[in-house]
Amino acid sequence: MGTSLTERVRPEWIDYNGHLTEGGYVFVFGYATDALMDHVGMGAEYRRTSGRSLYTVEAHVRYLDEVREDADLRVLTRVVGAGSKKLRLCHEMRVGGALVATEEIMALHVDRQQGRAVVFPEDVAASLAAEVEEVPDYAGRAVSG
Repeated sequence: MGTSLTERVRPEWIDYNGHLTEGGYVFVFGYATDALMDHVGMGAEYRRTSGRSLYTVEAHVRYLDEVREDADLRVLTRVVGAGSKKLRLCHEMRVGGALVATEEIMALHVDRQQGRAVVFPEDVAASLAAEVEEVPDYAGRAVSG
């Protein structure tokens, strides 16, 4: 299962070391979250009419390999937990099949007008529940030295 996104690395995302900037990885992962939102019924129209969206409240990124300009990225997004108001996702970024980065996020379903987390609508909750997969082995880890 899961959703996928393809994106080509843009020149403006390249840092002074000649590879994808740290924030560039997160930027692309954000696009992948948007693709998942579209897939489960929380696309642009939903956000516009309901005033609700996902807010990332915690993230853990692992940078596993350098990514060069013009690389073709593929991001697989997995729903690994879905509660009444929160969502846990894992993104896996690949270049040519090689895993180059992962991101695990915890997001809340927020009503912007109320300024707080609210319960997912029944149809969205059902879509999310149908997407839940096993948690990958890299998820839930802390930063270590």
